Amino acid sequence: MTPTAKHGAVDCLVSEHRLSRTKACKIVGLSRSAYYKPRVDWVQKDAPVIEALNGVVAKRARWGFWKCFHHLRNGGSSWNHKRVHRVYCDMRLNMQRRTKKRLITRERQPLLATTELNHVWALDFMRDTMYDGRPFRTLNVIDEGNREALRIECGTSIPSGRLVRVMDQLIEVYGAPQAIRLDNVLNASGANVKGEGTPRRCAGGGSA
Repeated sequence: MTPTAKHGAVDCLVSEHRLSRTKACKIVGLSRSAYYKPRVDWVQKDAPVIEALNGVVAKRARWGFWKCFHHLRNGGSSWNHKRVHRVYCDMRLNMQRRTKKRLITRERQPLLATTELNHVWALDFMRDTMYDGRPFRTLNVIDEGNREALRIECGTSIPSGRLVRVMDQLIEVYGAPQAIRLDNVLNASGANVKGEGTPRRCAGGGSA
């Protein structure tokens, strides 16, 4: 409870419940000295800071606190950063900034549909939840030649070691494909598939 709210609670206990101020302060947890201390109208006292911040934000809506503060100091204001930051937060200007998601830089490849079997495999992750709310993931490996699902690996966690083991098993059965099409998640895993002639990686969305 803020000090202002405590003041209001004490006034309510005194006026409506006919309690003494001493007892009301003790119930609320507010010292008598703090209750009798003259109240400060912070809105009126910080009016120049509020006006200055509104002027900066109106022109630079995406500026953070420190840019706004240095802009005010460069403009000749003498307020310290603690006071400006308090007013800045009271005005709810400390909103979360949206940042651009950085994707892995990779060479673009044409998304061509092949008709040859065991020529291109597509790998993709999918996520779902069970009836009790527990999440699980599936690793789907599809032959783009006939859209056959070569493997659907399920588990609550599919680390890179398990991915490599699955690919090794598929290569033993079907042989190594000429290319593997991966999406962003699989590219980030950094898994290296062992086998006869490691297939090259194609950029692009998974087919699963």
